[in-house]
Amino acid sequence: MKAAITTQAGNPEVIEIKEVAQPEAKTGWVLIQVRAFGLNRSELFTRRGDSPGVEFPRIQGIECVGWVQEDPSGTYANGQQVAAIMGGMGRFFDGGYAEYTLVPLEIVFPFESQLPWHILGAIPEMFQTVSGSLHQALEIEAGEVLLIRGGTSSIGMLACQLAKTKDLTVVSTTRNPAKKQTLLDNGADHVLIDSGSISEELRSLYPAGVDKVLELIGTQTLKDSLKCIAPKGMVCMTGILGNEWTMKDFTPMGDIPSLGRLTVYMGESKNLSKELLQAFIDEVEKGSIQLNIDKVYPLDQVPIAHQYMEDNLAKGKIVVELK
Repeated sequence: MKAAITTQAGNPEVIEIKEVAQPEAKTGWVLIQVRAFGLNRSELFTRRGDSPGVEFPRIQGIECVGWVQEDPSGTYANGQQVAAIMGGMGRFFDGGYAEYTLVPLEIVFPFESQLPWHILGAIPEMFQTVSGSLHQALEIEAGEVLLIRGGTSSIGMLACQLAKTKDLTVVSTTRNPAKKQTLLDNGADHVLIDSGSISEELRSLYPAGVDKVLELIGTQTLKDSLKCIAPKGMVCMTGILGNEWTMKDFTPMGDIPSLGRLTVYMGESKNLSKELLQAFIDEVEKGSIQLNIDKVYPLDQVPIAHQYMEDNLAKGKIVVELK
């Protein structure tokens, strides 16, 4: 089979397209013919060598959609549509950057859809992350004001749409003024140009602060996001678009406002269910949710796609589709 193999830690050129042996099905695992997969920032960090415990060479990819090729357990029929997500996929065992992938049974989720594969490929990790961040971590409620820091990312764009369906007011940010209209068209009520410090401008709109903040940039803007919340408001750090894992200086009794709450969301496959996934796919199929897919690449252009992701050029999800 053909696979995009990360040969060693480094820049995107360390990913090479090679012919390798197709994995063989085994008890407790499902062999999937991959039809599409989304790219994720965590895969960028893994490629750089920043993910602990990962050994190279490695076929990366923490998600995929496709058909069941073989399931020794008989849980899924050959040809059944499925998604696979996380659980060590693409890190501790080979993942979705290939024509076939062998994954544990417990991270496989069946679905039925007539959507094109490139659209389906954008869904699993993006939906799991957004749904978990908004509902499980931030516990959003109708009538609240939500600030999305890093609004033009695929997670930010979908989070805005889902929040609007729950009757929240959304303030979204971008560093690029040219992307302001994109965020407004996506449903944001207000757009702030993010210089790294937006708390004063935010409080000119909402003097008391906002109820919830979805922090997708990460440590670079976390302190400023904490300055944006109202008493008993909450910040959830889900993303690290700023490419920095740790903070140089952080004083909990100072940087976290009194009564403020700070949490993180690091969802796993256990945070997803086949019912949740199918319901979301149905909404996309009906047109109730518009996925923001920026570019679709073939498998042999995964290195180019990684460079595009690293350069922060995308205005939505990057997807790889296999023909």
